[in-house]
Amino acid sequence: MLYADTSAVLPFYRSETNSAAVEAIFLREAGQIGLSPIVRVEIASAIARWSRMGEITESQAQRIESALQNDIAAGRYRLLPMPAGVFDQALRWLSSRQTSLRTLDALHLASAAQQACCLLTADRQLAIAANTFGVDWWVVQDSNLRPAD
Repeated sequence: MLYADTSAVLPFYRSETNSAAVEAIFLREAGQIGLSPIVRVEIASAIARWSRMGEITESQAQRIESALQNDIAAGRYRLLPMPAGVFDQALRWLSSRQTSLRTLDALHLASAAQQACCLLTADRQLAIAANTFGVDWWVVQDSNLRPAD
């Protein structure tokens, strides 16, 4: 199963450079993409920021929120739990100071690892951290899906 972080989910709901690649993956893997509660919170944050900055209208914001909720309800994604072990693993990786992981990225990575999922991200630094800590990963970059170099 794939674990999609927020950077991999957002292009499915808003036109971005990686939208075509993400759409192809999500349509092919429907029902086999795991999301943690973090993704839903980060998407709400992004929508709020875009709205405040005037990048999207309130109507567009509501459409994105509705589309995500409808896809969750329809089973496009599997909502994954965040057991205490996720936080413990994220803390260990951050404390190792081996990568440039940030808090939420460490939690995404630990969620993927705890669920034995392959991380799907558009964040190259997160992919590098996944590689460092031995978590399987794919990066969506420049409209392609590939391992980071």
